[in-house]
Amino acid sequence: MDIFHSNIDDETLKREKSKARLLRNSQWWKRRKSSGLCHYCGAKFAPAELTMDHIVPISRGGKSSKGNTVPACKTCNNQKKDLLPIEWEERLEALNKKD
Repeated sequence: MDIFHSNIDDETLKREKSKARLLRNSQWWKRRKSSGLCHYCGAKFAPAELTMDHIVPISRGGKSSKGNTVPACKTCNNQKKDLLPIEWEERLEALNKKD
């Protein structure tokens, strides 16, 4: 178990992932991603290409709820990983300073 998962037990993780699967199949989620916009980079994608990202990751105590999930492109979702919003913003700022 890595350090990000140290604050959450396996049963809670399993329960939240199950809730996320149910949420992904809901009409609410289908409407949410129908715009095709990634919450993070703002780029346009086919709705089927967007993934569900937990703003506060499950592994960091976040819940699988409408208020904590956003559509994200696979690139942004993979780069954000288990970062909290402030950590993600700091990482983006650091990357922009390098460019």
